[in-house]
Amino acid sequence: MRKIPNNGNLKMTKVAYPLGLFICLFIYVAYIKWHWASATQAFFSITEVASGARRGQQAHSPLGTASHGHEVFYGIMFDAGSTGTRVHIFQFARQPGETPTLTHETFKALKPGLSAYADDVEKSTSGIQELLDVAKKDVPFDFWKATPLVLKATAGLRLLPGEKAQKLLQKVKEVFKASPFLVGDDCVSIMNGTDEGSLKTPGRSSVGMLDLGGGSTQITFLPRVEDTLQTSPPGYLTSLQMFNQTYKLYSYSYLGLGLMSARLAILGGMEGKPAEDGKELVSPCLSPGFTGEWQHAEITYRISGQKAAVNLHELCASRVSEILRNKVHRTEEVKDVDFYAFSYYYDLAANVGLIDVEKGGSLVVGDFDIAAKYVCRTAETHPPGNPFLCMDLTYISLLLQEFGFPENKVLKLTRKINNVETSWALGAIFHYIDSLRRQKNPAS
Repeated sequence: MRKIPNNGNLKMTKVAYPLGLFICLFIYVAYIKWHWASATQAFFSITEVASGARRGQQAHSPLGTASHGHEVFYGIMFDAGSTGTRVHIFQFARQPGETPTLTHETFKALKPGLSAYADDVEKSTSGIQELLDVAKKDVPFDFWKATPLVLKATAGLRLLPGEKAQKLLQKVKEVFKASPFLVGDDCVSIMNGTDEGSLKTPGRSSVGMLDLGGGSTQITFLPRVEDTLQTSPPGYLTSLQMFNQTYKLYSYSYLGLGLMSARLAILGGMEGKPAEDGKELVSPCLSPGFTGEWQHAEITYRISGQKAAVNLHELCASRVSEILRNKVHRTEEVKDVDFYAFSYYYDLAANVGLIDVEKGGSLVVGDFDIAAKYVCRTAETHPPGNPFLCMDLTYISLLLQEFGFPENKVLKLTRKINNVETSWALGAIFHYIDSLRRQKNPAS
């Protein structure tokens, strides 16, 4: 019997973004392209205030001034997703008289996610401290007190009972407070579905973002069609004010429709509950001869393929359709929006050769369906290394169709833009810095 860990072993590069991530820029590309100047200027003003006293004490060598005349600033964002915790350490540089620019990002991830420590919060501290140590090595000593430190939690903690989640966050906050970085009272929080999408931040063109994490999936874009604004259900539209501009975003996070949670639902299990009496979960999406174990959210499930199953893809698609029925809102406008897709969308596409493992690439929605049919058809004679591949590809294909994407719709899949990992984390740190700026200057 094979034991399949719940680590989403679909990635071919460093690490997948399950994130959750949230959590991780609404339309990262557009944000970097059009809002970089105002965002980084806000960062400069906040860090300048935070380090002002120290700068005054070092008149001969101002804090952050390198030998060639540019000033350097940092921001630290922890992404606490459903399958792991990740730290992003952003470095910015500012030439005299110019707008600051992002010059470097350091990234590290640890597994499992914070939610794995819900029943023993003390065990969560070692991983957080390990990632803080990475930040301390990356951020020079003289910058520590001026560098904002923030943690945002996504789907993994939203699935926990409120009391357990708050205990975990309180423990993280204690560790943060003991660190040498700039830590506010709101340094640790759980993002709701709107936050997780809207932190990907809007741009001026019709650009959208799709993120498939372990526990949730997000869709976010800037509507241009009045019908979208008029027909979207309550909670799907949000007004976001950032850097003196207000945007109306279509942004929603579907909790329970992330890839790992979807696997459990397709298998017939329930989130947070072991199978009744250790019952084996049988699925038409697994190869008929397969038996094994799979761990999800610290629970181990016995799983197997459906015996004597024929036309695996058709049976699997029928089951996935049941899971998705009436769960996803469809909007016509997505057909005309340029979408970027991250996380497990990227990993699955790379796993089956639809895009380059390192560079990413573009594909059409129908490519996922073609790949799913091929993998499912050959699963019994040529079992894939990942027994969930038929299930996962079928799920992604049907999820995109439920969102309203036609088969010929082009999606851009990427991990990095300008050598920076694509996630909501950069948008989140900007959002946090802007809130600090507003607290300092309420009239702005």
